[in-house]
Amino acid sequence: QVQFVESGGGFVQPGGSLRLSCAASGNIFSDVMAWYRQAPGKQRELVAFISRSGFIHYQDFAKGRFAISRDDVKKTMSLQMNSLKPEDTAVYYCNLQPSIDRFWGQGTQVTVSS
Repeated sequence: QVQFVESGGGFVQPGGSLRLSCAASGNIFSDVMAWYRQAPGKQRELVAFISRSGFIHYQDFAKGRFAISRDDVKKTMSLQMNSLKPEDTAVYYCNLQPSIDRFWGQGTQVTVSS
């Protein structure tokens, strides 16, 4: 089954950092790649996206704290998250932008708590 595989989540205290990684199990790495997240009881939302040409967009809550990057040779994508807050607690996913339903992976859990 072709899908994305996320890793790097964990438990961190407020103000801490985590680096998430995304890899594709098949040839689905595309022009515009994105990170999404879904907090408990909320809908999945966009965090940031990056194009093959290097254009980057961050949602307001991610600006200044998160950094998205990609490696088109390795077909991987990363999300460096700094100054984490409890409200960043969520399952983080990668996918295309716009997303493709059949490509959703299991996600990686990020929990920010003291």
